[in-house]
Amino acid sequence: MALIVQKYGGTSVGGVDRIRGVAQRVKSYVDQGHQVVVVVSAMSGETNRLVSMGRDISGDYGSAREMDVLTASGEQVTTSLLSLGLLSIGVQAKSFLADQISIKTDNVHGKARIQEIDTDALRAELDMGCVPIVAGFQGVNALGEITTLGRGGSDTSAVALAAALKADECEICTDVDGVYTTDPRIVESARRLTHITFEEMLELASLGSKVLHPRSVEFAGRYRVPLRVMSTFQDGPGTLITTEKDDMEQPLVSGIAHATDEAKITVAGVPDLPGIASKILGPVGAANIEVDMILQNTGADGLTDFTFTVKRQDYDAAQKILKGISKDINAREISGDNAIAKVSIVGVGMRSHAGVATKMFDCLASENINIQMISTSEIKISVVIAERYVELAVRALHNVFELQNLPE
Repeated sequence: MALIVQKYGGTSVGGVDRIRGVAQRVKSYVDQGHQVVVVVSAMSGETNRLVSMGRDISGDYGSAREMDVLTASGEQVTTSLLSLGLLSIGVQAKSFLADQISIKTDNVHGKARIQEIDTDALRAELDMGCVPIVAGFQGVNALGEITTLGRGGSDTSAVALAAALKADECEICTDVDGVYTTDPRIVESARRLTHITFEEMLELASLGSKVLHPRSVEFAGRYRVPLRVMSTFQDGPGTLITTEKDDMEQPLVSGIAHATDEAKITVAGVPDLPGIASKILGPVGAANIEVDMILQNTGADGLTDFTFTVKRQDYDAAQKILKGISKDINAREISGDNAIAKVSIVGVGMRSHAGVATKMFDCLASENINIQMISTSEIKISVVIAERYVELAVRALHNVFELQNLPE
């Protein structure tokens, strides 16, 4: 008998019929003798609907605290419906919200981080043969207030629960049957990976792959929780995300990710002095705007240009902040581009192979795609290009690294 934590995303619970299907799927695990804890998202489209209503009524005066209360209600609906569905087919089930099992977080509304989970209530239910249905995406802070973990946070909820319960496996059940070498909607020959390392999956998730929330992979890697991505709607082994093993055959490149929600900002003609980066990025970071790639040109005539990328949704706010401090930092100009994309190749095999970057750059050059920025680590290379070339770049790179030939 295994203890399994399953997470079902919005598409999987997108209506009553689909919730009934999930109930039957959970029952099949129970019938095999497994203990199951289920984490659910809100039904597909529900969170967007709630956010839209909140913004319509509050305009620019929205409260992050109240938005958390509002958006957390979507998961509450799903937990009760799935519990009712399981009870109707003879499976003991009980719904739980974050405060009922004490999923404790910090005090940051909208982007809270889990600090501690009390598993006593869940273990008591499991020992009685019950299936706990837990609302994902939410927690409770030290003041007893509802917090949310950010979009996609139900993945993080599931992995955190699996770690706290020391589960045998955490299954992320979704509308795809695993992790692919790249987006199959762009490259028809993309291959489903049988396994991938935590390190590679974290890079792919952070760089634009939509299959898993990055924090969930980080959590799984830290606590060594075996993580499996699989389909809710068809049978199959999915993709196992685990630690790197000596006997695992590692391809040079395991996957290609892309992100089109990027924007680039350039602060031109600032003094090339110690501390200038902090003066530029400090106010941006204080506004809770995450900065990704950074490029500082070699100074000339005592001046330098400083370029960085942010999420496109933060583009206007970041520009406003920088224009507000432009005189203080003696900037000649603040400019930007919100029609860029980031394309990345990822693979632990890069550690032991030279020439990967050259191969990538030659491939893009052959397609007449200009590289605007470059970022590298041991197992990834990311480039910023014009957004209109992103699909061409992904197809060309997938072909040149022969990812269509990886075994399934």
